[in-house]
Amino acid sequence: MSPFTIAALAVGMSIDAFVASVSRGASFKRPRFKEAMRTGIVFGVVEAITPLIGWLAGVVASQYVQTVDHWIAFTLLAVVGGRMAMEGFSRSEEESSSSDNRSLIVLMATAIGTSIDAMAVGVSLAFLDVNIVIVAIAIGFATFAMSTGGMLLSRLIGPRFGKWAEVVGGIGLIGLGTSILVDHLTA
Repeated sequence: MSPFTIAALAVGMSIDAFVASVSRGASFKRPRFKEAMRTGIVFGVVEAITPLIGWLAGVVASQYVQTVDHWIAFTLLAVVGGRMAMEGFSRSEEESSSSDNRSLIVLMATAIGTSIDAMAVGVSLAFLDVNIVIVAIAIGFATFAMSTGGMLLSRLIGPRFGKWAEVVGGIGLIGLGTSILVDHLTA
């Protein structure tokens, strides 16, 4: 794989994490830099690990991972997105975000949900002559940068649009999960 191909793959695998981090950040009143870094690190690490897991699974038993990856991604993103949307509808503009939305469990579930496609890519890379470690590091770094940037960008969105940004973000995560599911079911 050429460096350009690796970079394009890394950015492509990071876009859904960027969208999820903008949605997550919008649910905060004004996410702090520390929270943006935390989100970027969690998304980046998870997104770097999943192609390695996928590659390993591809080497061992690719047919089993490819048959369920889209359902896992859809379920995780739909649950997290549905929860975000419901929280947005149920709280007033003045209310700060629930501490549950800031929990590590919700962050991890979102990161895993957005990285399932990277696992599927890892499966396909098992059949090519690539250095999976370099690819995984590139994906992890791109995801870290885009997720951190997405959280910081949401600082502009969150205060202006409040709970509606959280509702739209939750619906966006559900849409992302649905898109992954439809893409895999119709491919």
